[in-house]
Amino acid sequence: MIAAIKPAGSNTRGLLAYLYGPGRHDEHTDPHIVAGFAMLGMPDPGRDQDATLTQLARHLDAPVHLRNSEFGKKVTDHVWHCPVRTAPEDRHLSDTEWADIAQRIVEAAGITPPGDDLGCRWIAVRHADDHIHILATTVREDGRRPKLHDSGIRVGDACRQIETDYGLRQLKKGDRTAGRRPTQAEMHKAQRLGWEQTSRDWLQDRIRAAIPHASNTEELLAYLEATGIAVKPRRGPSGDLLGYAVGRPGDLNKDGDQIFHPGGKIAPDLTLPKLKARLETTAPEEHPTARRDQPATPWHQATDALDTLHQGMADGTHAQAHITALGELIEATAHKAPTHLHAELRAASRAFARAQRSQIRAENQAAHTLRKAARDIAHTATGPDGSALATLLATLVWATIVAARWHEAKNHAHQAEAARQTLHHLQTAADRALTPVLDSLATRGPSDQARRTLAHDVRAAVPDHADRILTDPAWPALATVLADAEAGGHKPHQLLKEAAAKRELTTARQPARVLITRIQHTSRNPAPNPRAEAARSRSAAFAHVAAQHPKASQAPAKAGVPGAYQSHRRR
Repeated sequence: MIAAIKPAGSNTRGLLAYLYGPGRHDEHTDPHIVAGFAMLGMPDPGRDQDATLTQLARHLDAPVHLRNSEFGKKVTDHVWHCPVRTAPEDRHLSDTEWADIAQRIVEAAGITPPGDDLGCRWIAVRHADDHIHILATTVREDGRRPKLHDSGIRVGDACRQIETDYGLRQLKKGDRTAGRRPTQAEMHKAQRLGWEQTSRDWLQDRIRAAIPHASNTEELLAYLEATGIAVKPRRGPSGDLLGYAVGRPGDLNKDGDQIFHPGGKIAPDLTLPKLKARLETTAPEEHPTARRDQPATPWHQATDALDTLHQGMADGTHAQAHITALGELIEATAHKAPTHLHAELRAASRAFARAQRSQIRAENQAAHTLRKAARDIAHTATGPDGSALATLLATLVWATIVAARWHEAKNHAHQAEAARQTLHHLQTAADRALTPVLDSLATRGPSDQARRTLAHDVRAAVPDHADRILTDPAWPALATVLADAEAGGHKPHQLLKEAAAKRELTTARQPARVLITRIQHTSRNPAPNPRAEAARSRSAAFAHVAAQHPKASQAPAKAGVPGAYQSHRRR
């Protein structure tokens, strides 16, 4: 059951005309009052042909007119409107049941507190099988205004209890982190102009797409403006940015002026303070294309960053920061991925927006590495090769599973559901990205003898999952990956153990496919030379001692032994 409290209005007669009228988009059938503050003497135009809408409006507005005549400042925002709707699969409720529900909702909201005879005047009008409209005028009989602060939360709690009492579909309890639903006016305007999204939804997508491209809020607003979005910053006398609003091109009011939406009205996590906390926790990074010696592509670096995600999930503030940055990485990947994956990845990014925010404050500095990976992908001029993209998408799938489990453990029902929806889209995209990779690998498989040897490695390295891996349709492709890795100097047995340790295989739908992406990523470089590793270790040890004893490191050497080492031995 959904009870959607609307913004306060000022025209009681106008709202009644809609409730008793034929309906603008849904047909209104048999409109009539099912409950009210005092049913005796209540004019009901739906049941009494002599009653008029004007009479009913005057009846409801009487305390408002009385207060306005006695006080200099008139009340104009006095119309409280709350449609209450059951789910499509719910049974149709009787008028008596709807009357009880309406009474419980106005009591929870504070319109008429229980046992208070001087509460606000209200009615509940039913003009369809599945919903009612509650209309109240928010001036009490004693002339005071009702206390409606946080009424939405109280009404939501009442609806959850009503669902239990009446056997209706159970919705999840809200946590005050959800975005605002589009209004009827916004949806009708989008339909009229041929837009697929309302302006606020459209702007939210553009802001989220811009976040990985910016290292501070000024850059973010400049990026948005460069893409054609109308930006209206709010600055203090010193020029400091205090707030912002954005507008969709072509979204004009009746006077032809651009309509602007503040960031906080678009989504709760897009306010200026929250954007500053996300973007300005670290110094700006050097542009990735300016680095000449980076050891891997941004796509491989992003996979490396995700591999450490689970290490930051123990602390709640760190976990929330990593999940927020994960959303930025999904968005950046969606923007740079091949065209045939755009739809699924955009849907994944849009769904994960709800999973990115909770009541737990994020320690954004903790997710610097993951956020840097998203920024590098957003700035890179080249797309990924098939193997790197398939590996990153498979890792994003696993990271989203980790996020969903964390939200479930914290009882974040809405966020966990959003993560599960994201997972569906990411898995579809990952499967599409991996298919051509598997086809290429399967066409050049190793010999039967080599495959039997590799199967033995599988049984030795991951005995608990060996049967599932070897019967997986992707096993021939995995055998090719292991053979390629062995040719590069790696040990298949060790690679399998490391890959299984990175990602538990019990919940994997196709364990061989999971291992392919993990091993391809791990073995992309030649195996390290033991002698070279030893030399590097000795060099690092010498540098450490030299840093601690700079004078000793510069002393003359004796008998061919470095001075720093002699100094160390004399201690």
